[in-house]
Order: sequence, then C-alpha cells, then structure tokens
Amino acid sequence: MIQRPIPSTNEMLPVIGLGTWARFDVGSSDKRRSPLREVLTRMSIVGGMMIDSSPMYGRSESVIGDLTANSVAAEKFFYATKVWTTGEASGIQQMNESPRRMRRTVMDLIQVHNLVDWQTHLRTLERWKKEGKVRYTGITHYKASAHDELERIINAQQIDFVQFNYSIRERNAERRLLASAHDRGVAVIINEPLEKGSLLSLVKGKALPPWAAEYDIQSWGEFFLKFIVSHPSVTCVIPATANPDHMSSNIRAGSGLLPDEQGRNRMAAFIQSL
Repeated sequence: MIQRPIPSTNEMLPVIGLGTWARFDVGSSDKRRSPLREVLTRMSIVGGMMIDSSPMYGRSESVIGDLTANSVAAEKFFYATKVWTTGEASGIQQMNESPRRMRRTVMDLIQVHNLVDWQTHLRTLERWKKEGKVRYTGITHYKASAHDELERIINAQQIDFVQFNYSIRERNAERRLLASAHDRGVAVIINEPLEKGSLLSLVKGKALPPWAAEYDIQSWGEFFLKFIVSHPSVTCVIPATANPDHMSSNIRAGSGLLPDEQGRNRMAAFIQSL
C-alpha cells in the first residue's frame, strides 16, 4: 500500500485506514464480531495501520481493544481516538479511559473531537505528549462549515494531525485547508469519504467509465477513495466498514496508479454529470 509521512516525525502511514463509527458499536456475540475481526485481519495483511475511534462511538473502543488484544498484528496498528467532553477534569478522565478500553499503554493519537473545548484539551494533550502518554495530538470535525476554524487552529497551534471531511463532491477543503495543513506540516486524515454512503447510492447500477482502468480502479468505492488519496496533502483516509470484502476493496484504492490533477478533474466532472 502507498504510504505517506507524518510531517512532524516522518513516520510513515499507509494511506487507507479504518473508521469505526457505528460499524464497531456491537455486542459480544461472535456473529457480530467475526466480520470485524476479518476486516482487521485483511487490513493488517497488507500493512494497514490506522484505526480511528472515539468515546462518542458507543462500544467501538472496547471492541477494538478486544479484537486486537490477541492479534499477531496488535503492535503494528496505529491506534487513534478522541476526547469528546468539556472541562479539564472530564477530559482527563475520558482520555484515561480510552487506552484502557483499547488496551494500550500509550495512545498513538488523541484528537479533540469536533473541536469541543479544544483549548483545554490541547493543553492537556501537549503535557501528555511530553510525558509519553500519547505520541501525537490532533483536532477533528466532519462539517465543511468548520474548515475555517480548523485552519485558524493549525496555523496558531503546534499539533500533529487534523481530521476533516473531504470527498469528490464535497471539495471545500481544497479552497485553503488542505494547502494550509501541508504548509504547516500537519498530517491530514479524511473522514466522510463516501458521504455516509450517498456517493455509492448515486452510482448504484451504473458502470464505471472505461478510463477508470487507467488508474487500476475496479469498483466505485475505489474510484471515490482514489480521488481522495491522489491529493498530495492527504496522509490517510478512514472509510468505515464492517464488511471484509469492502475492506479489501478499500485497500486496493491505496495501491496502483493514482490520477494526476487532470485525472482528478475528469473524475469529478464525471460524477457531477450524473
């Protein structure tokens, strides 16, 4: 899989990761967890690393911890979660609980979820980073209306990651945010790459354009993810899935040929024409 560097350290990350919202909020039955275990296995086989979660995602953190605890790839994954509360004490309590649930002694990345009380939590995270409790710090949001604020924060604060929404139809981040992250040396994680599935609904029953093969694209999921991965400022994209076959398709989007700027424009124009 293609890898990109985390600018603050040059540590390499594969461009396709895994989101866990809704999909990993399941009970303890093997029927519900077996596909999730296979998703993680398929990702690890090709060197996939990023697993992104949050206390907001119900039982997801605990499920990740349970499924990776006895995995031979447990130490190869990159474990990212978030803090989603107000107040210093509450934030510290939540950030202490997340590694317990995910069975980590050190978190790879903790992000301030949707910018909730971000000033308070970034102060804590900066202290934790110096103490070795967390390796990287970040901020997130999932709406384009927050892009300007995300940009202001990364221009003013020393953080490692910024996570936001970006897709072939929702391209507001191209205005300034992607360039600002690149210029500031901040790694970029993309959420909402398939617009909660609405992009797949748009193309349901439609054939890929013949020229998609020029970029080693075999499915619509790969089409949409390759558009994102091909942007040079993107470090990693985290489509959520509980389906092992979808995970395999997502992984393929992280390898092979990527479109150049002309190809990206052709892809976007094609989707706009539907």
